[in-house]
Amino acid sequence: MWELHFSRCTEIRHTWDIPYIGTLGGGRYYVEGPGRSSPRIAETVSAQVAVAMVVDRLPPLCGPAFIGSAEELAAYEKARDRR
Repeated sequence: MWELHFSRCTEIRHTWDIPYIGTLGGGRYYVEGPGRSSPRIAETVSAQVAVAMVVDRLPPLCGPAFIGSAEELAAYEKARDRR
């Protein structure tokens, strides 16, 4: 709860390669990740700034969510990169 996570795929198991946003109370937000052990990237009083920080840190070639699981996405990307 109180966190907004993003995934590059639509099915379970989701990806954990995008930072996430959490609330600090008082209209403040933090951005950290992509993993739970990653350091905090920043704190801000603007949800828009927090979202922009996440967008700035999207993985290369990140596009619309892949329909499938993280494993299926990895297989798709591996095949795509071999071309």
